[in-house]
Amino acid sequence: MKQERYEICLSGSGGQGIITAAIVLAEAAGIYGKKHVCQTQSYGPEARGGTSKAEVVIASKAIDYPKATKLDLLLAMNQASCDTYYRNLKPEGLLVVDSSLVHQIPTRRSVAIAFTLIARKEIGKALVANMVALGAVAQLTHVISLG
Repeated sequence: MKQERYEICLSGSGGQGIITAAIVLAEAAGIYGKKHVCQTQSYGPEARGGTSKAEVVIASKAIDYPKATKLDLLLAMNQASCDTYYRNLKPEGLLVVDSSLVHQIPTRRSVAIAFTLIARKEIGKALVANMVALGAVAQLTHVISLG
């Protein structure tokens, strides 16, 4: 991570483990990356299927505002989240989508990986697609070390 503040939004449907992935990312950046971190979350009233969003702000200095304002990276695990949040990306921001579930990608500055398909094939459960996606986010951003 070369910049002082890095803003990430993880988004998808309730039940996809978006908030869990954000918590894991924030803890890894804070504990192992020795960064300042703030994690916030919001979700619909539905237990499963509603909108779920979590933001992680990672900084080399103290964080003065805990919410993401212009995203460096957006992870969209479904089409609705992609359509809703991609406008919050910085011009140079990166959109990462689950190509198993997102078929209309609104920007060329994107990476499409079949997280759900990979989770089903390699682990046998789509439920772990959030952790597959988190590995890709870590690799693409270098905000935490994979070692």
